[in-house]
Amino acid sequence: MSQALYLPRRLLRETEAHLKGEAPREGVGLWAGRREVERVIPLPNVHPSPLTGYLAEPLALLKALRELEEEGLALLAIYHSHPKGPAFPSPTDLKEARWRVPYVIFGTDGFRAFLLPEGREVEVVLL
Repeated sequence: MSQALYLPRRLLRETEAHLKGEAPREGVGLWAGRREVERVIPLPNVHPSPLTGYLAEPLALLKALRELEEEGLALLAIYHSHPKGPAFPSPTDLKEARWRVPYVIFGTDGFRAFLLPEGREVEVVLL
């Protein structure tokens, strides 16, 4: 694992609170920052089957990406939840992966980060 995500514990708690509030639906959002995660950006899930999939609302996603750019922040990761399953990429996660940033999956067994679609795990270092 040569690439790592550096995440302050308070932002992990913020992410977990967002996803808990979305349950039993899947939640989705962005982690942004410079060298480490500095912001958690929850996004609306507009997937037609939100209990088993996620799709960030396109206009909210574009607005968030524009704001990050204006603030000099980079998109560091995309996170989503598997409220009823493991923190491991589903076949749909692999098929729909488009971004070249880690995908962080929160499941019933904790959370893990992966580069998709290849599935290489990325270390998350808690600060």
